[in-house]
Amino acid sequence: METTYKSAGVNIEAGDETIKKIKTHARSTFNKNVLSDIGLFGGFYELNLVEYKNPVLVSSVDGVGTKLKIAFAMNMHDTVGQDLVNHCVNDIAVCGAKPLYFLDYLAFGKLNPNVAEKIVEGFSKACRENGCALIGGETAEMPGLYSEEEYDMSGTIVGIVDKSKIINGSGIQAGDILVGYSSNGLHTNGYSLARKVLLEKYSVHSIAEGLKQELGTELLKIHKSYFSLINHLKENLFVKGFSHITGGGIVGNTNRILPAGLKLEINWQSWQIPDIFRLIQNTGKINDEEMRLVFNLGIGLIAVVSKEDESKILKLSKEFGEEAVIIGKVKSVA
Repeated sequence: METTYKSAGVNIEAGDETIKKIKTHARSTFNKNVLSDIGLFGGFYELNLVEYKNPVLVSSVDGVGTKLKIAFAMNMHDTVGQDLVNHCVNDIAVCGAKPLYFLDYLAFGKLNPNVAEKIVEGFSKACRENGCALIGGETAEMPGLYSEEEYDMSGTIVGIVDKSKIINGSGIQAGDILVGYSSNGLHTNGYSLARKVLLEKYSVHSIAEGLKQELGTELLKIHKSYFSLINHLKENLFVKGFSHITGGGIVGNTNRILPAGLKLEINWQSWQIPDIFRLIQNTGKINDEEMRLVFNLGIGLIAVVSKEDESKILKLSKEFGEEAVIIGKVKSVA
């Protein structure tokens, strides 16, 4: 039999079908700055710099990790696309940046155009919600590297901020307070530990102790976008720093924006830890230190402000529809 690319596991026709399916979703995110359609060798985005005295581009790249394993098991593929965009947007929003455009990379063991369409539908939904454009991406079929039913993904976000408005924590000092905002579950971190612990005892379709829905559905809750909240806060008071709580937990991520000579004092009893984290901890007999290192434990974003702004930030948050909790403060090391 004649050897072809298709017989080696790569279906060019499936790739062409995928492009046709995803174009409408991607175009739904376009704005006047997007100068190219999906399918060219590069994505073109025209910068409007009228509002910026000294514009700085801010970029970030990330993936979804082994949360994808839950998506495979549940055969739900639209939420992980939203996870990826929101995660990337949060990472630059905490620096004070506005997202401009997003690029994705998808790698399949065997390309399924319907699954690819659902993923890109998720990308597009989140891009529209965050006001950024999905201007391009790459879809690869890689037989032998991934199993036929599986895929991996990564995304790159590019945003912009005026140099004078960069938020990097440099003004944080002892006495400042840590204001926490709720997560929507695990977001996109800690799934390797969560899967090891939970899936030895439960199936993704189990309704485990303390949960009101199937375990798989609980674990696929979408990584929350904090972009609008961050904008609301920074436009109405001086926020010294924001911390997006991802891998490394509350302490690991917030330490990234602390100037030298400072440390965190967290009141771990100041908020209600969601049931999913209790389930993971109790099922796996995991100690508190490990839980705090791996998971967000229900806090997805932290704002650092002066103690004098405590009542103001609580009021602003409530007006926005977010419950803010004072979870700790900044102290001197000495």
